[in-house]
Amino acid sequence: MSEHYERVKIELQQMKEVENEAAADGEQLSPASVSSIPAEVSFTARRDLSRSSVNGRSRSKSRSKADGHERQVNDKELPDPTAQKSNSSQGQSRVSNEPNLHIKGTARLLKGKTAANGHVETCVRQTDGKCEHHGKEDGSKAAKKRRAVTVDTSKAKTSLEALKMSIRQLKWKEFPIGRRTACDIYWHGVSFHDNENIVSGQVNKFPGMIEMLRKINLSRAVRTMQELFPEEYNFYPRSWILPEEYQLFSTQIRLLKDNDSTLKPTYIVKPDSGSQGDGIYLIRDPADLRVISGAQIKQAVVQDYIQKPLLIDKLKFDIRLYVLVRSLEPLEIYIAKEGLSRFCTEPYQEPSQKNLSHVFMHLTNYSLNVHSGNFVHSDSCSTGSKRTFSSILYRLASKGVDIKKVWSDIIALVIKTVIALVPELKVYYQADIPPGKPGPTCFQILGFDILLMKNLKPILLEVNANPSMRIEHEHEVSPGVFEYVPSPVDEEVKVGVIRDTLRLMDPAQRKQHATSNTGGGSPEEAIVVETGSDEKEGMADSLPSLCLKQVFPKYTKQFHYLRVVERIAAIFLRFLGVKGTMRLGPTSFRTFIRNCKLSNSSFSMASADILYIDITRRWAGMLPDSREAGMCLQAFIEAFFYLAARRFKALPLREQVVLLLEVCEGALEGQSHSEKPRTHRSHTHPNPASSQTSAATTFSSPALTRRRQRPLQLSAKANTEN
Repeated sequence: MSEHYERVKIELQQMKEVENEAAADGEQLSPASVSSIPAEVSFTARRDLSRSSVNGRSRSKSRSKADGHERQVNDKELPDPTAQKSNSSQGQSRVSNEPNLHIKGTARLLKGKTAANGHVETCVRQTDGKCEHHGKEDGSKAAKKRRAVTVDTSKAKTSLEALKMSIRQLKWKEFPIGRRTACDIYWHGVSFHDNENIVSGQVNKFPGMIEMLRKINLSRAVRTMQELFPEEYNFYPRSWILPEEYQLFSTQIRLLKDNDSTLKPTYIVKPDSGSQGDGIYLIRDPADLRVISGAQIKQAVVQDYIQKPLLIDKLKFDIRLYVLVRSLEPLEIYIAKEGLSRFCTEPYQEPSQKNLSHVFMHLTNYSLNVHSGNFVHSDSCSTGSKRTFSSILYRLASKGVDIKKVWSDIIALVIKTVIALVPELKVYYQADIPPGKPGPTCFQILGFDILLMKNLKPILLEVNANPSMRIEHEHEVSPGVFEYVPSPVDEEVKVGVIRDTLRLMDPAQRKQHATSNTGGGSPEEAIVVETGSDEKEGMADSLPSLCLKQVFPKYTKQFHYLRVVERIAAIFLRFLGVKGTMRLGPTSFRTFIRNCKLSNSSFSMASADILYIDITRRWAGMLPDSREAGMCLQAFIEAFFYLAARRFKALPLREQVVLLLEVCEGALEGQSHSEKPRTHRSHTHPNPASSQTSAATTFSSPALTRRRQRPLQLSAKANTEN
């Protein structure tokens, strides 16, 4: 009798055992509920199965083919999918080629095991990895099989080498030229739109992140938060946006020097779309600003230059920290426990007219200093021109510095910065992936560049949407001839960041996290820097503990009050109306005023139209590259601040905005649940009567003059249409 026929008999025997077991447990399995998935069964086997009358008797005949051998099925070479490797200390055990049976609708997997006498003994393998044999024990546990996570790396660009190493360590499947069917994860090198045809899975870029992290947009987002929370956001240097704020910048600097002639401040100019230090320079007077053709100042940000940085070995340095934004809703932020410290290559001196142009002294950018003759490539993590951040912390700790306090301040800086970015990112996200439209979920690794002042206060320099993930550097072997040499420092930091980002984005891990995470945050009142890992759960034992530490929602309680602008953005998104748009039209703005019950005898709908026209027109001039007409989120926030200031006079702006938010949210909630009227809450007025009086105040105050912008004036002669 043929070996093929013998295998068919074994399969039938297993199916009968399944039915017998189900009957013993009081279950009833129909033939359709048992799916046979042996390694070598083709449609021919099923045909023979139907023709043969097999009595369930098994013969004691050993397999003639070696375990793990690829068999010919329908003229195709197919490897045995049930092959498993044992980690026995006595050597590598043989690979099992026994057929498997899967019971549909359950997590039970039946596996046949051939005993020494040739009889087949089955075992039931449960989802928890435990095995219950219905025959002789073989003395070893079969490893739980799991489908390998698939990663499309066709668009990875410069991060490819570190990504490949990470995928190999995780034993996942890489698709370097893409895949016809969907992958679990898509790794893009530049932006969300590197591949426009993704409708599922996960992409390592958020829509709009590149735009939001340009120098001007980042400054606008942080300055909005500075207006509401000046003390909390004092980690970002004072900034002016050029060319629109050139006159303001010139006036403020002139007044500063007139008040104190001994002051000699220095300012750093950063091009809006520049990267890797390109186009950055220092000035001491507004007249030193460089112009482009047509005597027009290039779009840029001017900031106060930090003149007293912390020095190590008499050199200025900055810190590159990697931050993972795992999701926007709910907001999840992780910080890498290890970062890079990048050093200047010329001893630091405070700025003077003589050394303003010394880029190797003042600018810490690796891409600039690597061309210095003093740049030192080192295999050590604690020496050279690029070192690990932990080596700097150890050195500071040896001098008595409280490094936990340093870390705590850095964590707070990161969380506050991401909170400032989230409102606009949500608008971009909804424009690209509207609710109800198929699309991927997103995550992204950001590069935070942070400078420590002499007093150890962290200062945010910038945030990079596409931080370099290269793990090698160029080495000039002869004039004009370069070769890539591995960089141990880069590899130690960057491979861990990418690998552990993938571990966190593992579809199985995300599903487990979604069911277990309630997002309640930490009950702690202060950030506590822990020495142990709190992200080990659910990770592979063979891999090191995660180098990424969750900081949000872990510290929700400490920072949730800062998410005021997100509430404004939620109202903005509610009234956008058209899917895929990012601008509010005049009709939608009127609907917002009407539904939130903000119009009355002193602020008519005509006044709302004038407000819309004035703000929208001005922002259109500040955003010349915009192709879409209407009111952007930043313009809507300005209008919201204006309405809040008019309605609640003589209060700090933050309290005005919070009170107006409660008015709007209450009105909108009342529309959705008219049977449950909402009681107003006030964080400002402990006296209910006082609160109601304030809420009833009409728009009688003069126009709000915002810092950095000219006063808003409403023209009564403007012609509007209802």
